[in-house]
Amino acid sequence: MRIALVGGEPLMHPNIVELVRYCRELGFATSLTTNGFLLTRKLIEELEDAGLQVMQISVDRMTPSAITKKSFKTILPKLDYFRDSKISLHITGVICADTLPESQGVLETGLSRGIPTEVRLVHADPLQRFRVDRGQREELERFIDSMVERKRRGEKIHTSEAILNYQRSLLRGEHVEWTCMAGYKLFFVSAQGKFWICSMVHTDKHIMDVTLDDLYANYRKKSCQKGCGVYCAVSASLLVEKPAKVLGKEIVARAKRIPSMFRLSPDTDKAAQSAAITNPDGTHEMNGSTKSSPSADNGVTLRKSV
Repeated sequence: MRIALVGGEPLMHPNIVELVRYCRELGFATSLTTNGFLLTRKLIEELEDAGLQVMQISVDRMTPSAITKKSFKTILPKLDYFRDSKISLHITGVICADTLPESQGVLETGLSRGIPTEVRLVHADPLQRFRVDRGQREELERFIDSMVERKRRGEKIHTSEAILNYQRSLLRGEHVEWTCMAGYKLFFVSAQGKFWICSMVHTDKHIMDVTLDDLYANYRKKSCQKGCGVYCAVSASLLVEKPAKVLGKEIVARAKRIPSMFRLSPDTDKAAQSAAITNPDGTHEMNGSTKSSPSADNGVTLRKSV
């Protein structure tokens, strides 16, 4: 089971380090999603000491715009803080009309530093509350197709091919058969302690009043599934429904990373060679192994027996 600390901006919480430590003491795998603005070397060390396993840094563009200030320019110098950290870092960008001209730069910047990176289609809210201009469909499709191909070649595209294909289907208006697990296999808890089925579908029920029957009741197809862009919900749902298909392609893609770990320069020392062999995922290039660490994509995940 895992707790993902998300926002808003979780680093603004005055007791964020203590919260991470508490989650770990309870036995939860723990991840955190941030825009990275408040990161310091000291804070990263404190979060690592508290037991944080995964950090996702969300950026939208290489440079700020009138629409978003979440830019790589702001956090790029901070990436060096993770060089010797055990926290598994990955970077997530977003594609829409405003960010598309710089999305390729976001992807290349992360990957060039050995950091698992993805740029995902902007959240599509089927309830019509948070719409932005996605941009030209053909250009968006080309970008998603390029990530599929790069992932198949073994590059560190930090999402599953199933989700990339799902995003392509969203753009094309194609039907995707799936059953939403939001509110059952994952859910959100608001700052006020309210139980949210997902980030877009909220309830007024307090988390301490939620029962197993409440969770079971959410294991169903939902009226808001069509056009859903809450990718953590989609990802968890597809993984539960089609584990062999989703995991099979992921295993193949990751296996293709292994040969590159043996292409070391002649002057690479033996310790580095040993690290490369024992960590085929390659994340040691930046910040330690992610081989057994959870992804920060999936919110709070419940065991299958729940």
